[in-house]
Amino acid sequence: MPAAEDAVKAAWKALDDDPDYDVGLTQDLVRIPSVNPKFVTDPDINREAEVQDRIQQEVEGLGFTSERWDVFPGRPNLVSDLAGSEEKSLILCGHVDVVPIGERSDWTVDPFGGEIRDGRLYGRGAVDMKSGVAACIAAARAIRKAGIELEGRLSIHTVVDEEAGGFGAMDAVAKGKLARAAIVAEPTWGDIQPSEGGLYWVRVTVRGRQGHAGFRFNEVWPQHDKPGRLQQSVNAIELANRFLSALRDFESIRCRTTSHPLVPAGLNTISPGVMRAGAGLGPDGLPIIMTNPAIIPDVAVIDLDYKFLPNESPDEVRAEFENFVHHFCQQDRWLRDHPIKIEWSLGGLYFPPMDTPLDHPIVKSLVRRKGQVGKAPQIRGFEAVTDAAHYAGAGVDSVIFGPSGDGFHGDDEYVDIAALQETTRTIAAAIIDWCGVR
Repeated sequence: MPAAEDAVKAAWKALDDDPDYDVGLTQDLVRIPSVNPKFVTDPDINREAEVQDRIQQEVEGLGFTSERWDVFPGRPNLVSDLAGSEEKSLILCGHVDVVPIGERSDWTVDPFGGEIRDGRLYGRGAVDMKSGVAACIAAARAIRKAGIELEGRLSIHTVVDEEAGGFGAMDAVAKGKLARAAIVAEPTWGDIQPSEGGLYWVRVTVRGRQGHAGFRFNEVWPQHDKPGRLQQSVNAIELANRFLSALRDFESIRCRTTSHPLVPAGLNTISPGVMRAGAGLGPDGLPIIMTNPAIIPDVAVIDLDYKFLPNESPDEVRAEFENFVHHFCQQDRWLRDHPIKIEWSLGGLYFPPMDTPLDHPIVKSLVRRKGQVGKAPQIRGFEAVTDAAHYAGAGVDSVIFGPSGDGFHGDDEYVDIAALQETTRTIAAAIIDWCGVR
């Protein structure tokens, strides 16, 4: 389509005329600390709203209309739109929260300084993912500067709370902030990632029967069952231990017998992440007493990080696990009458699977355009989870694409500047390919 090719050339020229805009905007955003307050509460560094102020100033200057609302008090989402048709509508998405810096002494640069060294821009959030946000805005800016009128609606979503579960994106989706397709600019090292597995947080609660540890012999050693015999206790930790052993075998079977071509074999793991055990079950669903080993515990609570593949059905995943738990309980006389309780989407956390077809136009555009501006990309799946899942779960054809770097969730985080600029050019061209021009 000659009109589209001419538009891409014009957008790229606009980027060439102001080559450091995306770098400067990334620096501006990194220099506003926006640590997620669910990890560390400190108003000096919990400044997501100020990041959104800076973004809003920029996009409204480009002619976008903005809508802003608090997902949590003082923690706003920002959705900015250029009007156009829904049939060719596109979301560019990034999150503005970052994780804590950890030990300051482990950093060789100011974590919020935006310092540039040897072609790298350093700081917390530099690659995860303020540079991705900057690339999206810079791509839109180049299109506007080139005088290109898009046919489809272009929407930029900058959301909060991705690092603690994606509740900002979930809220945007719940409010109907959708489109036909979406690009989430998380770091992908220049590869195109149209797939990611789903994720549940699952809580299993194992109940036993409380007793005095001095009478443990009555539980574990054969006793004459005669009148006056003390009631047997049932140790919930030992039940949980047997359950975890069986769960490991169940996990191995799942990982060996299911696969997806774009993600590593065995990605669909079931990781026991947190376990708490003791006596008495409190109203919060956790043991009341966890400091007295003289009490045989009657409750064990295990929280699981339950991954599944991009091509697995969430309903079937839940049914399979519930069937496993049911049959495990049927093999134990106590658990037969006191079955293990399962709680899905613990804390509201659930990431749907994403599996956008490889021949989807937005995937093909990103592959082609990235190859034009740099090294040809690989197409692969994302190993962890991103906000792309929430849009995909709402029917938005989504793909993950962003720059390269290192140190995310660690020290000396950085984004590679050349990769950032390639990302900006690629996204600008993909916007034009997908949205079309008038």
